[in-house]
Amino acid sequence: MAGNMRRREFIAATGAAGIVGIAGCSSNGNEGETTTTSGGEETETGTGTGTETESSGGGSGGSGRLSWHAGGTGGTYFPLSNEFKTVVEDNTDFTLQVQSTGASVENVGSLARGEADFALIQNDIAYFAFNGEGIDAFQGNAVKSLRGVATLYPETIHIVTLAGTGIQSPSDLSGKTINTGDLGSGTQVNATQILEALGVSDYEEQNTGFSTASDQLKNGDIDAAFVVGGWPVGAIEELAATEDVVVVPVEGDNRQAVKDAAPFYADDEIPSGTYGLDSAVPTVSVQAMIATTTQVADGTVESVAGAIFDNTDQLTIKTDFITKESAQDGMSIDLHPGAKAYFG
Repeated sequence: MAGNMRRREFIAATGAAGIVGIAGCSSNGNEGETTTTSGGEETETGTGTGTETESSGGGSGGSGRLSWHAGGTGGTYFPLSNEFKTVVEDNTDFTLQVQSTGASVENVGSLARGEADFALIQNDIAYFAFNGEGIDAFQGNAVKSLRGVATLYPETIHIVTLAGTGIQSPSDLSGKTINTGDLGSGTQVNATQILEALGVSDYEEQNTGFSTASDQLKNGDIDAAFVVGGWPVGAIEELAATEDVVVVPVEGDNRQAVKDAAPFYADDEIPSGTYGLDSAVPTVSVQAMIATTTQVADGTVESVAGAIFDNTDQLTIKTDFITKESAQDGMSIDLHPGAKAYFG
């Protein structure tokens, strides 16, 4: 779906793509190219490989089998979900079937249609979906059954470029060609919102996942790309192995403008040494979170939450962030009663 378009055309197309994502996206998430992004928000539909993906369509009812929708196989959502699968199955009578998907926006649709019992999504996408705003797909289609379970870790906003572009600050993005992520993805939503907050309105759009955007940067087809994910994002690390990667800082008045634009952005920083960076890069982030719906029984949600957060010592991914104490930080929608029962 790559292609150049001006911003107005892009936003119109995003609305159409978003509606498809909520109302008609594939229930098995097995179409599309495999992403190599290793971050929170995977913006391409995954291949469904590497885990049990057979599913009777969510809705656990009285059975012990639960459908858990993750993200692309190359990102953080997918391996983290498989670690959750292990601790849940080791500590409850439930079986989790982890499915590779296109992540946040697609996962909201799967939850809304009862095709998933649990899913990982961004807290901003959860906010938009629950309130029926922010994305054209949700306008007039609020997902009022959506409920929160727990927040997990920051999904850092990366504005990635190469040293040869000369881009060093957000103002340098004006007039440039920018890959803002797949149409309708959480990355795309963040990118367009942040660019507007930064006062950048004159730019060419490219719309793919970061695996393709990385090649575009190497080839000089784009000047910058947005990537949303917990650092270190593996695909950026791969790019940095052969190229002089620059992450554009969002700081000072620019950072405040982004935070003023929406309540779910928070301060964040990419540490020195990450991607070969000489110094830490200030930026902003959203949160990855576990979501469910009112269709899932209170006891089921309480058991799953307890299995995960009573056994965080068995996790290996994002262990500095995933704690019971911080699990409600940045919660952007109503909490499920089962989660309330566990977290108190």
